[in-house]
Amino acid sequence: MNQVQITHQKTELTLLKEKGLWISALSSLFIADLHFGKAAHFRKSGIPIPEPIHSQDLEKLDFLIRKYQPSDIYFLGDLFHSDWNDQWGILMDFFQQFSVIHFHLIQGNHDILPKSVYASSPIKVHQQPIHLGDFTLSHEPLEEILPNQLNICGHIHPGVRLRGLARQSLRIPCFYWDQNQLILPAFGNFTGLAIMNKTPTSKIFGVTEKKVIPILSEF
Repeated sequence: MNQVQITHQKTELTLLKEKGLWISALSSLFIADLHFGKAAHFRKSGIPIPEPIHSQDLEKLDFLIRKYQPSDIYFLGDLFHSDWNDQWGILMDFFQQFSVIHFHLIQGNHDILPKSVYASSPIKVHQQPIHLGDFTLSHEPLEEILPNQLNICGHIHPGVRLRGLARQSLRIPCFYWDQNQLILPAFGNFTGLAIMNKTPTSKIFGVTEKKVIPILSEF
């Protein structure tokens, strides 16, 4: 299956193999941890990271926009990686192609650009978690969640380790759903993974290039 549907309060959520979340009832796309510009940030420190790694992220986002035609896109923090660099202009040029879309950013720990930079962009910045119907959007997972709300968040860069019979193992990104909290995988290619532990109440959905995989057993 190239995507998986889950349900919260009778609303269907679609987990996408592109590592985004689509909620048709809200006509909204949710993206966590793009970390655009991170490669340039590393290059400034003398670490040669090729820029095409971010071009792939924009190609994937462009595909999702054209496929689902969202009215709103919510970036759940860490849209741009820390200090300003010239990749910000490339990201803004990309957004300008979609004037009918409302772009939102729930500010994360790496979203540290001056307020004036955000003010001159098409992005509406939310400094605190926001409520959207039966959903609470935040960057970091919340410890306290209102009854009947699902906290959709990022920050963790969740991943899962799959083990083979011959002791081989593979780490892949995942969606991590535990009761009233859904942690999205990092959308950006240039990000790490935090291996998540399965609990009696959690559901884990691994993400490969071709499909979303329910992880049913221990690992």
